[in-house]
Amino acid sequence: MTPFISIIVTCFNQASYLECSVKSVLAQTFTDLECIIVDDGSTDNTQEIAKQLMNLDRRVSYFYKENGGVSSTRNFGFRQAKGKWIQFLDGDDWIHEDKIRFQLTHVTPEINENNTVFYTNYERVFINEDQEVIDRQENIVGSLTREQLIERLLIPDFLTDSAFPVLQQCLLMNRHVLEKKIFDERLKALQDRDFPLDLLLAGVDFVYTPMIGAFYTKHQFNRTNNWSYMKDYYIMFYETVYSKYKDLLPLCQTGISFLIKEAIREKEANNFTRLVTMFYPPFYLLNQRIKITSKYVLKLIYQIRLIIPSFLLYEKYRGPRSQKIIAIWLKITTIFKSYNTSNFISSE
Repeated sequence: MTPFISIIVTCFNQASYLECSVKSVLAQTFTDLECIIVDDGSTDNTQEIAKQLMNLDRRVSYFYKENGGVSSTRNFGFRQAKGKWIQFLDGDDWIHEDKIRFQLTHVTPEINENNTVFYTNYERVFINEDQEVIDRQENIVGSLTREQLIERLLIPDFLTDSAFPVLQQCLLMNRHVLEKKIFDERLKALQDRDFPLDLLLAGVDFVYTPMIGAFYTKHQFNRTNNWSYMKDYYIMFYETVYSKYKDLLPLCQTGISFLIKEAIREKEANNFTRLVTMFYPPFYLLNQRIKITSKYVLKLIYQIRLIIPSFLLYEKYRGPRSQKIIAIWLKITTIFKSYNTSNFISSE
């Protein structure tokens, strides 16, 4: 009998978390489902854990593929799925036992099932190296308009106080939605921005279902902890948006401006060249004191930056010696200003 729901658990070297993830699927109050484990070329004992879970419940199946990243793994899993509704789940996260049932109660005659994605709130769970929970943070998304969702997807999480609105673990989508758009396999990160953005702009309806539906773990092995890795994918994400939706460029400027400032500070020539192409004025420097409206001026500032010692501009580069030099310089300038002021007063 064809299952009504397909939950695809994607994993790469997450054997120590996989059992918790899969058991959250098997514990669902809505039971007409299949659980598809897709192993993206793991080198740990993921396969052994997966076989144990298959023996535990006949609804579990396991597939192995060569490593290709989470986007290719999700696309692979979808091709195996038989359900009418699809849920993706990372192998180190889990879902609330009532998530699927609760979201399906929002299927009403007023909505177009074939064009719908449901989304929920979530909890961020922080785990230390001993796999102990050290903190939990609720992230309440709320009901957002299409325009609000699009705008939020274009802003990096570290530049806003609002919760990321459409975490993949929180979604339940009709399989027809995935026939309109699959995950971009070039993106090894930030696919959770690119994928829903394309759906929203294609007119897919996102319906809020108010519950803590997913538990998203943060631990030392998260790739999102590696800023150098993530920075490159943020630039690639904005380039992807720019190539498809140039009219969204103004909404991208919060993230692009941050990345341009970093490229200037770190003298990252390649990143600066890529980002300046997507420059949309105005651009501000020195705590909003300098306003730049010309791409030519921005390029000139970068060239000037290359010849200025980093420690003169940025505190992070100042060691004990450079701090002493700056302290002496400030003392000299203070004396000079004081001398000029006193001369000005006496001359009157």
